[in-house]
Amino acid sequence: MGQDIGDKTFTAADFREFEARLEAETRLLASWFDEGCFEDDVHSGGFELEAWLVDRRHQAPAPLIEPFLERVDHPLVVPELARFNLEINSTPEPLAGTALQRLHDELVCTLTRCRRAAATLDAQVGTIGILPTVRPDHLVAAQMTPRPRYQALNEQILRLRDGRPIQLEIEGERPVNIEQPDVMLESAATSFQIHLKISAAESARVFNASKLLAPITVAIGANSPYLFGRELWLESRIPLFEQAVSVGDSPLRERVGFGIRYAKQSVMECFRSNIERYPVLLPHLMDEPIEALAHLRLHNGTIWRWNRPLIGFDREVPGSLAEGSPGNRPSGTTASLRPHLRMEHRVTAAGPSSIDNIANAALYFGAVHALATEPEPPELRVPFNQARINFYLAAHHGLSAEIPWYDVAQPLPIDQLILDRVLPKARAGLAALGIDADEIDDWLGVIEARARTRRTGAAWQRAWIARHGADMAALTEAYLAWQATGKPVHEWTLD
Repeated sequence: MGQDIGDKTFTAADFREFEARLEAETRLLASWFDEGCFEDDVHSGGFELEAWLVDRRHQAPAPLIEPFLERVDHPLVVPELARFNLEINSTPEPLAGTALQRLHDELVCTLTRCRRAAATLDAQVGTIGILPTVRPDHLVAAQMTPRPRYQALNEQILRLRDGRPIQLEIEGERPVNIEQPDVMLESAATSFQIHLKISAAESARVFNASKLLAPITVAIGANSPYLFGRELWLESRIPLFEQAVSVGDSPLRERVGFGIRYAKQSVMECFRSNIERYPVLLPHLMDEPIEALAHLRLHNGTIWRWNRPLIGFDREVPGSLAEGSPGNRPSGTTASLRPHLRMEHRVTAAGPSSIDNIANAALYFGAVHALATEPEPPELRVPFNQARINFYLAAHHGLSAEIPWYDVAQPLPIDQLILDRVLPKARAGLAALGIDADEIDDWLGVIEARARTRRTGAAWQRAWIARHGADMAALTEAYLAWQATGKPVHEWTLD
């Protein structure tokens, strides 16, 4: 979730002081990588799921976040950029045994609570990449959540653009080409962000494997084929989000993107890049000790890489660093906290069902672990530029995209790659993590069925429109009705 701040206006002195603290915290973080200070004993997983509040009568975005939050009253449910968005967080689970089922059960419980709260406001909660009924007049500054973080982000991105409006251009059957005076386009793109706790030693391999997997996960999880009533990419959320917060002066400084290279040694390279390539957006000064890395984490939170490393802190338990060798404790930290690394895989859309979302997480957890532990790094056989091309082909064309893979001679359609190559890797990876065999069969079985039927959320939406006509309100109503059944999307019909 985005870190809230108390300010929305800043001075030149605020920027100078923030940058100084950011540099100091980055040097400290580098020393932690060098000293091997991160927790590395247990892989755990979690997620953030962004959702829409939808008006029951018109199936349109419902700007009800404040009364909704009062009614839902849940620490894992937080606001997002727009008054019609929310975010559901999970409790991290050690990736062993029935971890996937526990993540699913918690998500169902939280969503049920959210839906009950929304019903008291004559609204629904929907999880879908782009709501088919959203229109440009919904994406206006008046619908921004009244919190300083979002207002400040809007002001600072426009400052970097010298006040020029944001230009959105997406090709499709009827291309979208509009100007936007603020960052509210971002609120039309909602995602299922998968978190995996990793060690520093494996961080480069996991980062690179996440990039190799991005075309696979974006295609099998596609759920955003329409924007403003127009048929665009299978996962139109990708170009929408990249352009929604564009600073517009250099491709190297864009805040959302696939990146420019693989990692070589560790994801510390990303945090160095944060200083070198990305101007500070939110110079909010905090009265925190340097070892909290408060300014580094806030700055990192304003750079939305599709695969983003994160720093967190865990409370120590007896026998951990608090009682271990002082040489392995991060310099200057308190004995009650120790840092950890997470990889945030941001490419999948908010899915059609809770089952679909957790199946997407299972595919990522298993496949990324398998690829990151292969004796020969698979990224050595896929040039970075090819990995980037693969990603955008997959976002555009979904499972039909033909891409090269590191262990095949010719490009193959992604659905075939999933069935023949990726699913066996994911099964092996989940087994190596310690996930129960029945769990592996159940969750990866959902991915297999989706690939065999070629029925993603995006494919279902397109098929529904082909049968019933381009009525976005009716499409949304049918989608939410099927979502309420809890069935995975490969079992949905077009009735």
